[in-house]
Amino acid sequence: MSLRSPEIILASRSPRRRQLLEQAGYEFVVCPPHDSAESEADRPEPPAELVARLARQKAEDVVGRTDEGLVLGCDTVVECRGSILGKPEDVQHARSMLQMLRGSEHQVYSGVCLWHVPSDHRVVRVAVTSLLMSPISDEQVEAYLRTGDWEGKAGAFGYQDGHDWLQILDGSESNVVGLPLELLAEMIREFQTS
Repeated sequence: MSLRSPEIILASRSPRRRQLLEQAGYEFVVCPPHDSAESEADRPEPPAELVARLARQKAEDVVGRTDEGLVLGCDTVVECRGSILGKPEDVQHARSMLQMLRGSEHQVYSGVCLWHVPSDHRVVRVAVTSLLMSPISDEQVEAYLRTGDWEGKAGAFGYQDGHDWLQILDGSESNVVGLPLELLAEMIREFQTS
């Protein structure tokens, strides 16, 4: 299969993913998946398997409404001490996430699915980034919660918000924001040469 410059169809509601694609110079359109495509599993899954499955589900949902293009599905979670942290439900949930993360090393997992229509060729990969959150005080946690910046972000934090209490130890910075651009570029190259 030879792909030149297929249109990317972003299967996501995330403003951060849109922003990352724009900053990287990609041309794309947005087609959010239905809520049912983001359903969790009934059984526990390792974080890499979870994000890979959800990225594929989101892409598959949009593929069913697409005639032509390269559908991009992505899902991101944070893992800390064996617990998987998605988006917080409310401020108390966000508080408990930040209290767990502070002073701890943790990992951000993003599953990326590229699905070409009409060839039905698809690839799913996972990126992992390790971070360390400083042992921030209760006052710092509460000050951050008051900003509302935690809303809609896996692990209740946004690396892109520029706080000095987050340090990347290994891996992709854009992965922490919500879309590993290095992995995406590699996957697109593979599509173009396969």
